[in-house]
Amino acid sequence: MAQHFDVLVIGAGSAGSVIASRLSEDETCKVGLIEAGHMPSDADIADPLKWTMLQGRDYDWAYRTVPQPYTANRIHEWPRGRIVGGSSCLHAMAYVRGHPFDFDAWKDAGGERWSYQGLLPGFIRSEAFTAFDAPTRGGSGPLDVFLPDEEVSPVVRAYIAAGNSLGIPSLTDHNSGELIGTTPNSLNIRNGRRLSVADAYLTADVLARKNLMLLTSYEVEHLVIEGARAKAVVCVVDGVTERVSADRIVACAGAVSTPLILMRSGIGDPAVLKQAGIACISERREIGANLQDHLLALGNVYRSKKPVPPSRLQHSESLMYLNSENLSDSAGVPDIVLGCVVAPSAAEGLNAPAYGAAYTILCGVTHPTSRGRILPGGPNRTARPIIDPHYLETEHDRLTFRKALKIARQVGRQPALDEWRDAEALPGLDVQSDAEIDAFIAKAASTHHHPAGTCRMGMDQDAVVNSDLQLNCIDNVYIVDASVIPRIPSGPINAAVVAIAETWAANRL
Repeated sequence: MAQHFDVLVIGAGSAGSVIASRLSEDETCKVGLIEAGHMPSDADIADPLKWTMLQGRDYDWAYRTVPQPYTANRIHEWPRGRIVGGSSCLHAMAYVRGHPFDFDAWKDAGGERWSYQGLLPGFIRSEAFTAFDAPTRGGSGPLDVFLPDEEVSPVVRAYIAAGNSLGIPSLTDHNSGELIGTTPNSLNIRNGRRLSVADAYLTADVLARKNLMLLTSYEVEHLVIEGARAKAVVCVVDGVTERVSADRIVACAGAVSTPLILMRSGIGDPAVLKQAGIACISERREIGANLQDHLLALGNVYRSKKPVPPSRLQHSESLMYLNSENLSDSAGVPDIVLGCVVAPSAAEGLNAPAYGAAYTILCGVTHPTSRGRILPGGPNRTARPIIDPHYLETEHDRLTFRKALKIARQVGRQPALDEWRDAEALPGLDVQSDAEIDAFIAKAASTHHHPAGTCRMGMDQDAVVNSDLQLNCIDNVYIVDASVIPRIPSGPINAAVVAIAETWAANRL
């Protein structure tokens, strides 16, 4: 028997978990939540130290990019969560809202609701932050935000001191206003265990609601479109095709899967769809375009004079946001980021010292200007997508990345790190000229796992969704996930995705 819901949410990741939880607070609203993956059962997911080992398991979509000309023609692995909790079950757990000015582009695209001040109630509503009280912080929300103290590695403390010696300011944390400066990372960790967004929002009590149904192992094929409305979602469950109907459909499948579902449904650029063997029923040329992602260079690695103690957190313990033109600047939007990892962290193909014998300073660009695209590889869900992020395609990104690596090395050679630093292992002291640095970055740049922007919000006629996140060509379909982001914020995007979902849901209740 076909199932019908008032609201059907596609994807039980960071956005979908929030939407399903919040909308089902209204007992009169029958909510369905469909997820291609299953409930988490791998104990390694909960261990913060094992996040780097989760890629490639059966709950990873295991996407891959096409070769990237400006990263030494490398193919990049793109892990994304195929599980209840989505990529919040795989990510590094760092919680960074972004700088308030990051959201000016969002306000321009969708109005005041998507400014920092407009999103602030959503940030506050989501948070359980207890390190200190502040009017911009939430203390009783579902999602724990843990600010470490005594757990911070002595290597990371020396790295922070190295930054301070260059005039880089200290912050209380990354989420209380200004972002430029150095501080330990706030983390989505509870009692020493990863806290995914599903752990926080889809608790046993929430899943026990009579008006909420979680359907796992439902792989979405396409939407059924009739005129200007979507009538149902066609799914495959254990090899059997099922049709799930709803009055409203909310796509929360993420910056990769959401545009693919729309394109498989015949919504997109006619030339792109024709190439994939899909008939176009609604022309929306920007679906799949505007792809943005952060890169980090893995990495500026240092051999240690003495054993590096294992991290008590999740290896990557401190992000340092900077103005590359003035390291002592304490206000405004950063253009680069550094990070300290209590381990050797090197891209595939680069040789690094053994674990316990080295530490790493990562570096990257906060606001890349390169824009890529996601294309369907064929007409159905089994076709692997064509992911082309156009990494480092712009001169801005290449020049800013070069500055970031130079500043990472500057921090790395400060006296505050003398007791740890033996010698630079990567890139190595023979890499000094701009050309040599650029060649190293091409081999070292790797995804920071923040794909966004492929169904951008905007007020112009080409935008994929409007200010209410409604799909512009279909009356009853909404997109609430990282794909609607018009311009990527400074840091990890998970906190912002949760705030987007909280903000959108609050306007439905």
